[in-house]
Amino acid sequence: MNNAIHLPKKLMLLGSGELGKEFVIAAQRLGNYIIAVDRYPHAPAMQVADCSEVISMLSAEDLERIVSKHQPDFIIPEIEAIRTEKLLEFEQRGITVIPTATATNYTMNRDRIRELADQQLGVRTAKYGYASTLEQLIAVSEQIGFPNVVKPVMSSSGKGQSVVKDSIEVEKAWNYAIAGSRGDAQKVIVEEFIDFEIEITLLTIKQWNAPTIFCPPIGHRQERGDYQESWQPAEIAEEMISQAQSIAKKVTDALGGAGIFGVEFFITKDEVIFSELSPRPHDTGMVTLISQNLNEFELHLRAILGLPIPHIEQLGFSASAVILASAKSDAIVYAGVAEALSEKDVDIKLFGKPNAHPYRRMGVALAKGNSVQKAREKATRAADKIKLL
Repeated sequence: MNNAIHLPKKLMLLGSGELGKEFVIAAQRLGNYIIAVDRYPHAPAMQVADCSEVISMLSAEDLERIVSKHQPDFIIPEIEAIRTEKLLEFEQRGITVIPTATATNYTMNRDRIRELADQQLGVRTAKYGYASTLEQLIAVSEQIGFPNVVKPVMSSSGKGQSVVKDSIEVEKAWNYAIAGSRGDAQKVIVEEFIDFEIEITLLTIKQWNAPTIFCPPIGHRQERGDYQESWQPAEIAEEMISQAQSIAKKVTDALGGAGIFGVEFFITKDEVIFSELSPRPHDTGMVTLISQNLNEFELHLRAILGLPIPHIEQLGFSASAVILASAKSDAIVYAGVAEALSEKDVDIKLFGKPNAHPYRRMGVALAKGNSVQKAREKATRAADKIKLL
């Protein structure tokens, strides 16, 4: 990126969920032009973008058509299920792919990023293996031992992920993983179950012409492989934060490019273990909408455009709690918003998804408190007050 930065830029967002929506809002505030793309109409980011396209992002022809039509300056993936070979072509034509087309290709599949960390960079990860059939999964599970964790190599928001306690549960885990898989890869990863004290996301901001910087670590809790609540700062030893930062820098340096990376770690009593990485804003990082002077979406935008980030300030103990749907519905009506907002230092974001199904994330409650525990309680209380009718 050169030093003379001229705005506006034309940004094409591939994937238009709630994280994309917040990114579009940040980009619009600096006057940029955004094309929001997803596989279904009226997706959250489409509601605030300049224009939208509904395509299959696994179709090279569809991608070619919309890129030729709009001629964006930047292509910014927000999901995993994209025909990544096509992104390499666009990059060769001079369109900037975030963080890079190669990095996107790496990180769309859990197997490739794990191998990069473990085999090429010598980073400590959970023990792992792969399976493309149920028979292979049975064999690999026995080898790694129980309990273990089974996930599709390509999925988002923890879909298809389960903890397998014994050999009786392997077939169920295989069926669940394949059902939750995105894209066309029928392959799962089996990981050793780590007995961790806390799971964290370290938001890592890689810049074109400035040093890599970090947000304070974010703690999070998952259920069904999907995040339920997050909080910042996560209370872990400075020495462990330094170790996590060093690993995150090593992995993101190997991937290159610019933008924010959500780097996940297991923190045990005496180890920092690399778990996963997303080359974009992270769902657990939604807490930064209340916890920081610059949220993760603004940081991603600044890094992409080559704009300076002079200072990241953490604004005190903060938390987020998800608002989930409990039933299938095509007519979304929320109750309890006023009650949720009646408490001091609470905010609510409703994503505007056009339909609901059980456990679908429909919104998030954000809160600040005078301790992490108080902030978490307040966010959970607010989320519980919102009901989908």
